[in-house]
Amino acid sequence: MVVFLANRANLQSKRLHDRIQQRLSADCDNVRRRRAEPREAGPYRVVGDVNPRQFLGDDDYPVTAARVEIGFQLRTSDPYEHYWINWIEPDRSLLVGWHQDDTHHDLGPVHLQVNDGSTVVAHERAQFIDTHPLDVVEQRIKSLQDAIRAVNWEGERPIGFDTSSSLFE
Repeated sequence: MVVFLANRANLQSKRLHDRIQQRLSADCDNVRRRRAEPREAGPYRVVGDVNPRQFLGDDDYPVTAARVEIGFQLRTSDPYEHYWINWIEPDRSLLVGWHQDDTHHDLGPVHLQVNDGSTVVAHERAQFIDTHPLDVVEQRIKSLQDAIRAVNWEGERPIGFDTSSSLFE
């Protein structure tokens, strides 16, 4: 287990995203840091390509290409950082991700979300992790397989989450 004892108040966004890029290289190919687009909060995103069949250990998984996108906004009006950790499957227009931001206050500071294209299908309250951003990334990457498997499908479309999953306990 890796323990991060760094002072979060002294984090620098570019350096943090460079470290996330190094961490994501263990699970993904073609990992790169990019500037966030105007519609995205925070200054950067780290993007890595992944073969879902290998990542999930499932030779029958219906797609062979996905990506992981991670971004942090360190300076917020909240007493914690905002982040977006997303699994994206372009061929199925699927997004599954944790969002710790200033939306969906009824769900608490962080929620797990599933999108069908640009349409949000479901939000569920998720565990708030009050620790260094690199530790948050580590914990979320470890839980990513469970989040992907918790998506309920109706035919070819995601319709929500199986809330009996251990993710929601």
